[in-house]
Amino acid sequence: MRLLSYNIQYGFGSDGIYDLSRAVRLFDGADIIALQEVERHWSRSGFDDQPALIEAMAPSFYTAYGPAFDMDASTLQEGRVVNRRRQFGTMILSRWPILWTRLHLLPMRRMLSPLNTQNPALEAMIDTPLGPLRVFSIHLAHVGVQERLMQIEHLLALHHNATATGGPWSGIDDEPSRNWTEGQPEPACPQAAIWLGDFNCEPGSAELARITGSTPYHPGARYAGGFVDATAHLGQSLHSHRKDIAGQDRLRQLDHCFVTADLAPALRAVWTEPAQIASDHFPLWVDLG
Repeated sequence: MRLLSYNIQYGFGSDGIYDLSRAVRLFDGADIIALQEVERHWSRSGFDDQPALIEAMAPSFYTAYGPAFDMDASTLQEGRVVNRRRQFGTMILSRWPILWTRLHLLPMRRMLSPLNTQNPALEAMIDTPLGPLRVFSIHLAHVGVQERLMQIEHLLALHHNATATGGPWSGIDDEPSRNWTEGQPEPACPQAAIWLGDFNCEPGSAELARITGSTPYHPGARYAGGFVDATAHLGQSLHSHRKDIAGQDRLRQLDHCFVTADLAPALRAVWTEPAQIASDHFPLWVDLG
């Protein structure tokens, strides 16, 4: 099973050119894809409906989109309101059916400077060859460490309560005439999960340490229900972002894959493609088998 995590920067490449198709061409070979910074109806991207365009360009995938926020972008044409919403969020694509999804809005702090926006985590239940998995496309805040730690605490609480909370519905339908369940059994909601996305923090950071925990006396120890960093587990060192910061050329790994400890033995490989220019981030690939 091959995973791809990719912050596509709403279709703008590192060369400043807007071309959504360049990012989509990189999907070849992926089974599950987690995208960040996917938008609808922004002037900078020609008012494109990017989730619809991506779906059209990748017809072999099941798709789900979760906007972090939604702003009015409606117009008046000949006295009629043309409703249009300006959205920005995350997306998941899968070779296998996406059985259910739900969007989690992450805690945020109001910023005076620079710009700050609402961040999302899109959760999708996918019945994979490795069994049913909850796959997340996550985009954490880009400015403050404390804000990211707040968001991670929120995600960890959701994760640890997953089996107690259940999926999008549970119980027995006591109004069968209304057909709430469409004849389906209660949706699965396993503890097993994969977090993919742009975490806006690097290996060794407080944020990543909070996700994986620390076991200094027993390196590689795995807690039940805990998370393992795919890159660190495989002994890799890589970068997914390159930027000039204060006159220095910085190579940083901001994009990560975390899997629950039960999935760690299935990790086979992790890599990026630094030659790609379809975004300001590089695609992060992970193989499980």
